Amino acid sequence: MPEVVDGRAPNGLLIPPRFSFEHLLASPRIALQRRLLTLPGAEPQEYGEQIDDILALLAGTYRSPDGQQAHAVPGEGADVQVWILGSSAGPSAAAAGARGLRFAANYHVSPATVLEAVAAYRSCFTPSADLGAPHVSVSADVVVAEDDETARELATGYGLWVRSIRTAEGAIPFPAPDEARRHVWSEEDRALVRDRVDTQFVGSPGRVADRLEQLREATDADELLITTITHDHADRVRSYRLLAEEWQRRH
Repeated sequence: MPEVVDGRAPNGLLIPPRFSFEHLLASPRIALQRRLLTLPGAEPQEYGEQIDDILALLAGTYRSPDGQQAHAVPGEGADVQVWILGSSAGPSAAAAGARGLRFAANYHVSPATVLEAVAAYRSCFTPSADLGAPHVSVSADVVVAEDDETARELATGYGLWVRSIRTAEGAIPFPAPDEARRHVWSEEDRALVRDRVDTQFVGSPGRVADRLEQLREATDADELLITTITHDHADRVRSYRLLAEEWQRRH
């Protein structure tokens, strides 16, 4: 894994401090969700075993521990690529690598751990019948406009939207810039969203493409997965179009 010095990868990619989700575990809303989704006395199945079951159902080879068959309809025999999404060097990265699956690393939600997630996946990789070498996609939150100032205006509501998720209050509709500017920010609020806001890719096509090249280089990604969230759908479509044109021009 590339060494991170002063919050930067060797090529300058920002790797912010690790974000803690401990406060979410104490949220009454999260506690209610866990109670509704977890059966009393239930024991979760090991993550790798869940992946193996899905792969067996797709292949039509599933057998229960006592030898019973099960078939997924539709699904069995489907010609689909199985991807594993991961945010850290945890079970997701290890399971994807050990089974020779494609791996999507989550920079836009967990930028602090993207390098370790990709490194763990590659270190565990074993070739499969479907994939002979590691294959990585890395996500990024992006807003592109004709110039930096316009892009920053379109992204104004991003921090407030992230705050609504990280406070466990429930995601709000993405706010318009004027609405977002009315929010009175506390230092606690700013700390809650700082890693996400600082690692959002916002600006002109050239500026954003430069930063995406930096992300691709630092992670050695085979693909970049771009997410754009704006208040107005037309701005979102234009952002994708401007970035696509710039990327095509370069490549």
